[in-house]
Order: sequence, then C-alpha cells, then structure tokens
Amino acid sequence: MFDALTTAFQKLFRSLRGRGVLTEENIREALREVRTTLLEADVPFDLVKTFTDRVRARVLGQEVGSSLSPGQQFIQCVYEEMAALLGSTAEELAMGGSPGTLLLCGLHGSGKTTTAGKLARWLAERRGRRVLLAAGDLRRPAAADQLGVLAAQVGAALVRPEPGESLAEFGVRALSHARVGGNDFVIFDTGGRFQMDHDLLAELGELRRAVKPANIVLVVDAAMGQESVHVAEGFHRAVGLTGLILTKLDGDARGGAALSIRSVTGRPILFTGTGEKLDQLEPFYPDRMASRILGMGDVLSFVEKAQEVVDEATARTLERKIRRNTFTLEDFLVQYRQMQKMGPLEKVLEMIPGASRLTSDRKATDEMKRFVKKAEAIILSMTPRERRNPEILNGSRRARIARGSGTQVQDVNEVLRQFKQAKLLAQRMGQMQKKLRMRF
Repeated sequence: MFDALTTAFQKLFRSLRGRGVLTEENIREALREVRTTLLEADVPFDLVKTFTDRVRARVLGQEVGSSLSPGQQFIQCVYEEMAALLGSTAEELAMGGSPGTLLLCGLHGSGKTTTAGKLARWLAERRGRRVLLAAGDLRRPAAADQLGVLAAQVGAALVRPEPGESLAEFGVRALSHARVGGNDFVIFDTGGRFQMDHDLLAELGELRRAVKPANIVLVVDAAMGQESVHVAEGFHRAVGLTGLILTKLDGDARGGAALSIRSVTGRPILFTGTGEKLDQLEPFYPDRMASRILGMGDVLSFVEKAQEVVDEATARTLERKIRRNTFTLEDFLVQYRQMQKMGPLEKVLEMIPGASRLTSDRKATDEMKRFVKKAEAIILSMTPRERRNPEILNGSRRARIARGSGTQVQDVNEVLRQFKQAKLLAQRMGQMQKKLRMRF
C-alpha cells in the first residue's frame, strides 16, 4: 500500500545524495517535497506540519554525526522522525492473567473475525498459548460459524453464545469455560456495524465491565484512509483502547492511516494484516516499517521470515554442499521453493535493501514471478541425472526439456545461466568461510 509513498521518497533521496552541501534553500525545497508526499498519502495537515518542522529543526541543528554526508543527514533525520511518528518502539500484547484476555472490536468488514483466527494462530505458535475463541457477535449467527471454521484451522477451542444470553453473561461464561478447559488465553470476537452507534459502544462497554480484558484492541481497515483515524478516535473515547491492528495493508490505499493513527490515538499499532491467509499477520515494528516506507528495506524481518520457512536440516545440507562444491539444480529448485514459502514476491522484495523499488515496477515484478514459475517447470522436466549433472545438457536435451515444460529453449538457457551464477556465488562464499576459519 506504500508504493506511491516509497517511490516519492526514493526519488527525493536520490536527488539529495549527490549534494555536497545542504543549504537552507535545499532543505526548504526537500521539505516541500516531503510535505507534498505525505499530504498525497492522506496524512492530516497538522501532523505533516509537525513532522516537517521536527525534521527541519534536526537538520539545521546538525544533530546527526559528522561521518554522514549532508544528504545522508537529511535522510537519517526523516527516517528517525518517521519511526517516531509510527511509535518509536514495538509494543506487545499484555499476556498476563488467568486466563489472558483480549477484546477485539471494530466496524463491520474491517476483518475482525479473520484477525481473531490469525491472533489465535500467532499466540499458539509464538507464545505457546492454548487459545479459546469466544464468538461474541450475538446478532449474526454466521459469525460464530465463521469463527468455528477458523478455530478448527488453527487448533483453537471455541465457545458460542446461548439463546437469550446477554453479552456480559456470555463473557463471564467464556472465562469460566476457558479455566475449566485448560485454555490460558481468550480472544473475544465482537459484533460490528457499518458505522459507530450507541448500541454498539454500549454493548462493548457491557462486555468490558464483565470480563475486564487486559487488551482492548481495535481492528482498523487501513484502506479507509483518514476515516479509519476518526473511527479509532471514537472507539478509544468510548471503550479505552490499549492497541490497534491495521488490516488490508496489502491494498492500494495511500497509507495515511498507518502513518497517523498512532499519533492521533496515542495507542500503539500491535500488528498488521497483509492478506487473507492465517499466517499473514505481522508484529508491528515502527523502525522496520519506517525503513520499508522510505525504500531502505527491512533486513531483520527478511531474516526472521527466512528462519520461519527454512528447514534447519535442509539449511545444514545446503551449507555442506556449498563447502564441497556439490551444489546441483536439485538444490537450486529447493531454494526457489523456499523463497516461495516466504510469501508474495512483492513482500519479499520490500524487505531487501535496494530491491524495494522493483515492487513499484509492476512489469519487472510480473516478469520475475513468471521466471520463477518457468524455472520450476524447467527443472522438473529434467531427469534426475540431468539435474545432478547439468553439463550433459546438449542442444537436443534442452529442446526436449523446453517442450516438456511448455517453455522455449532460451528459457532453459536462462535458467542454466542463473544456476551457474548461483553456484559460482556459493563457491565464493564457501572459499571465504574456509579462509576465515584458517585465519582464526
């Protein structure tokens, strides 16, 4: 969702890197570009003014170390102020209590129920919690059925409301159900409306007083733009939020909600939803998000994502093959598949410094996706002997592989060229590791 914002910042930063000196005029011009970029991203004017004033004060005050060039100083200031705007430090859910409790609220269509399932999965896998999902939408029976499907998928327990039961009574029974059933965390999914109204807020207040949740979290549709900020303010005044979850960050919205909602409400963004799948929920790190928005990548998230999907035994085997120079096309295929497990290509590129600009080039990204699919088809069309000994691939064999994979001979040649480059890089890495071991 930050494509336009990232592109604008990268263009500005490229123009600044060549400046040997930053004058007040240069700074004024650059801040004008920053101001325009943020306003076009739907960030409120008052917040934009505060942001640019802080950047100006820092740049003119030369608070950045002298080891940086003037252009780098400006970029560093923008990055740090962007991180501060988003919250500076990551904050987590309150995990205490017997059981721990979380009340989810939000408007209809914001993704509350799906987010409840995602949170249950995250709490089980990352925190080892035995989660109970409480279907607190008393008006919409289908909501309980939807939550039941999600509960089954993530291995969570489910409790449904009974006929004639008030929301407060249901909340108390859900807590008792959790204690008896050995669940140590309860997520209350609640009803929504197309807009805030007295009945909705009164209902939430009733449940809050009955269960005294440690976490009251608003699920906000980031694609709503500035309206989502107004919604967050209204819910916070009514029920006292402890945190926020932004959904639909994979959409085409301009990103103003993500940049301003933390500052406006004073409550931290805890997670972001980047898709409909149950594993597409990410803890929110302000500094990492600022780095992504400015096109600087997010190496830490990239490494964490890789660690999640890469099997440790597979990684050790690959390392051994690199050391012994026995890297084959079968290993190359394994690497493609590991990369696919990390999620959509655009999301992976956003985390790699210097590669994020490719995400705004739809043609280049689509070509990369097509190449990955072709490469897998081509390698699978080879015999095991050919995958292990690609040097035997003469013209006739390449023609046969192209026919079998539905591609062209030049596609086969391109995959083999990419493989040779990857193998050469692996050899060099192995040699470097060997030299370092000999030295130390």
